[in-house]
Amino acid sequence: MKKILIYLLSAVIASPLAAQDYTSILQEIEANSTTLKALREQADADKLASRTGIFLNNPEVEFNYLWGNPSGIGNRTDVSIKQSFDFPSAYTYKGKVAKLESANADLKYKSERIQLLLSAKQLCIDLVYYNALSKEYEIRLEHANAISQSYEKKLESGEVNSIENNKAQMNLITVRNEKVRIDVERENVLSELKRLNGGKEISFSTSTFKPSPLPANFEDWVAQAESKSPVLQYVKGQVEVTEKRIKLNQALGLPKFSAGYMSEKLVGEHFQGVTVGVSIPLWENKNRIKQSKAAAQTARTVAEDTRMQFYNRLQNLFMKASGLQQSVMSYRSSLDSFNNAVLLKKALDMGEISLLDYLLEMQYYYDTVDNALTAEKDFELSLADLSAVEL
Repeated sequence: MKKILIYLLSAVIASPLAAQDYTSILQEIEANSTTLKALREQADADKLASRTGIFLNNPEVEFNYLWGNPSGIGNRTDVSIKQSFDFPSAYTYKGKVAKLESANADLKYKSERIQLLLSAKQLCIDLVYYNALSKEYEIRLEHANAISQSYEKKLESGEVNSIENNKAQMNLITVRNEKVRIDVERENVLSELKRLNGGKEISFSTSTFKPSPLPANFEDWVAQAESKSPVLQYVKGQVEVTEKRIKLNQALGLPKFSAGYMSEKLVGEHFQGVTVGVSIPLWENKNRIKQSKAAAQTARTVAEDTRMQFYNRLQNLFMKASGLQQSVMSYRSSLDSFNNAVLLKKALDMGEISLLDYLLEMQYYYDTVDNALTAEKDFELSLADLSAVEL
């Protein structure tokens, strides 16, 4: 029982002011993750794609050799070199759109990176929880085994009957099976972390929660979170892209030009000089500007909705974390003030209470310990969600 008390003081009644450090694990996963590597390569490919198609069209070179008929008139040779180009302002807007799309490719990667590292951090929190439960059940199993052996001896000496002994044995089986279940869950979490770590094993034996305190002022804190969120920056960037595309399509709706050199050779004659041309935009760009304006309005609506959803989600998480914080403090206080474990063990050893009464009373105590660990885990998960933009 002393071991149980020592464990509770070190694990469950942990200081709420010292932040849990998952930094080394997350850094290792970021370095080894094949998923992040693929996402980074995709972002680089998207940035290259944004720079495609923003330059001048390819020049055109044409050569014609024509045989004359009758042969006496000779042959004809034509050479033409021509370069076509959009209205000059179009290239300015193409460059601006490409720059914005390149920046958004980085923001998209940052958002996906945060989601992966948040998943890893949540798994680390689950691992701390199962590490703590596993240690707790090691103590319970040791205690249940001691009671089981004691009652087997008492049965042999006639101090207890078979019913009492069976209760002790069933208690041992129950605790042992629960310990096995917890260890299976723990291995599953380690397997998931290994997957995120590019197939490399993760070693993390921490079994205590040390969450950081909640922000003192939610409004000030959420304003900072909004400024750091790559998701909000991304949708804002999409608005800028669509607005620049309106300008681009307006420029593309202006006349296109071409200029070049042409040479024509006949028998005894040679003509050469410059050529110029203009493409009049009558049908090709019909509805393009309307479509780009509609896309810009959609992007603005999406950005506003994303910002509102971001704010409301963090507000809900903050309220949940506040409630969990109170629950954790209540459990800590209860375990510190109303622990009857030692008294119950003494009463059992002195025969003042039956084994059934002892097990029932201890179950209340164990339930409180389990609930305290669950509250600690849920509080830490809420904090992880709230601080995800810091990853």
